[in-house]
Amino acid sequence: MIGLLNLGSLLLGLTAWILPVVNLMRFKNYNHRHWVALSITSISTCAVSLCFQIFYNYHLVKIEDWSALMDTMGAVVFAAATLLIVTIILNAITLIVYREKIAK
Repeated sequence: MIGLLNLGSLLLGLTAWILPVVNLMRFKNYNHRHWVALSITSISTCAVSLCFQIFYNYHLVKIEDWSALMDTMGAVVFAAATLLIVTIILNAITLIVYREKIAK
């Protein structure tokens, strides 16, 4: 059951990247009402994905699996930082693009 946290984290992380891309692909359409909701959902899924990783690491600490923690922490930190940075950049691009479109 605990192993599903990693799978959930991966799926939510991918969702956090897909939603801003969908937002940008829908930019040409005239209906621009839901772009804020998709951006908030993207940031929220990123946060939940990172939270799942924290829960999984807590589980490893609780069962005292120190070797698993030492083996995986470098990759987890890199993946978490990449997820967060890319999500912020994609949502910032979405904000800039839609802000200019709505201001016109």
